[in-house]
Amino acid sequence: MANPLARLLALTLALLLSACATTPAREPRAPVILISIDGFRPDYLERGATPTLQRLAGEGASAVMRPSFPSNTFPNHYTLVTGLRPDQHGIVDNTMTDPQIPGVRFAMSNKAAVTDARWWDGGVPIWVSAERGGVRSGTMFWPGSEAAIRGVRPSYWRPFDQKVSANDRVDQVLAWLDEPADRWPRFLTLYFDEVDTAGHMVGPDSPLMAKSLASTDAAIARLLEGLKGRGVDANLVIVADHGMAPISPQRVVWLEDVLPAGAAEAVTTGSSAGLVPTPGREAEAERALLAAHPNMTCWRKGEIPAALAYGRHRRVPPIFCLARTGWLIMSRSRAGAIGSGAHGYDPADPLMAALFIAHGPDIRPGRLESFDNVEVYGLVMDLLGLTPEPGTAPAAVALRAAAGD
Repeated sequence: MANPLARLLALTLALLLSACATTPAREPRAPVILISIDGFRPDYLERGATPTLQRLAGEGASAVMRPSFPSNTFPNHYTLVTGLRPDQHGIVDNTMTDPQIPGVRFAMSNKAAVTDARWWDGGVPIWVSAERGGVRSGTMFWPGSEAAIRGVRPSYWRPFDQKVSANDRVDQVLAWLDEPADRWPRFLTLYFDEVDTAGHMVGPDSPLMAKSLASTDAAIARLLEGLKGRGVDANLVIVADHGMAPISPQRVVWLEDVLPAGAAEAVTTGSSAGLVPTPGREAEAERALLAAHPNMTCWRKGEIPAALAYGRHRRVPPIFCLARTGWLIMSRSRAGAIGSGAHGYDPADPLMAALFIAHGPDIRPGRLESFDNVEVYGLVMDLLGLTPEPGTAPAAVALRAAAGD
């Protein structure tokens, strides 16, 4: 006859093994898809062209979001994924120079610079933290994702190509979600630029904007249908980098009318202008630019108003000028580049406001108070279960309330 104690131990072990076999493991965190609709103002939702986005906003969390300064594409996209303002992460504008990278002008069209990690290493984007934390990531077009930042790349990424259609961009993200379990990405980005392009070309108030709004909304609907067909219940964080203001060739401050010839070189022009005085002509340039002007204000970089949180980084030019919203600061040599819409103005201006919608299994629905876009990073990191990098902005109180536990 078997030892009663041995039989009891064997029965207990069998019950424990049975429990382990039948008790489901803890569900993994839902994937997070960070979606940017470049140049999408929150009020565009009220135009009747975006039923999918309107539904997501009604079912999820939504808010009017303030961009960081300058309210341009590259600075704000990098702020959204690093939790740092442009003056901290170093992508201080779409076009810039750096005394530590002499002879190079960073520009969106300069592929060699865009893929050079030296420009981006001032911040740690979410996909770098994710990869380091064992979370695979895939970036379908996001500023910075073409460089090996801190020596790390996303598991999946594509070099930016504006010719790739919105539907093809969606299909690429869905294809990454078809990868086997050991290759499955849990953080993805998706970028759409059609709304921004239309805003520049026809202006934000043009009836022609409706086509671009509807096209992008249809792409979001395609993504939702693809996720549903795959049984993927994802957290969607849908943002814009900035808004859009109407402009006109009649509302331009011409640098030639303000600045003596050869007194300074313009690094950037447009809604703002960053200028480097010619050596030996610093006082002359300052007298001309720092004087009162009816439609622009200029500062030495160290005297830019604190509310803009800008001017400390070495890449900010010595003199910085900001146009009145709807005006431009231009050289006549670029007069042909004036379109019908622009951004880059004071983030406090409602025309610069950006879209924010969050929707998914871990999002608590509700209309949120407005907040600064630097705080989106904390929300995404929380949804992914990752520890934010040191010195980054935490999620806003409103965003923490929206993230369900």
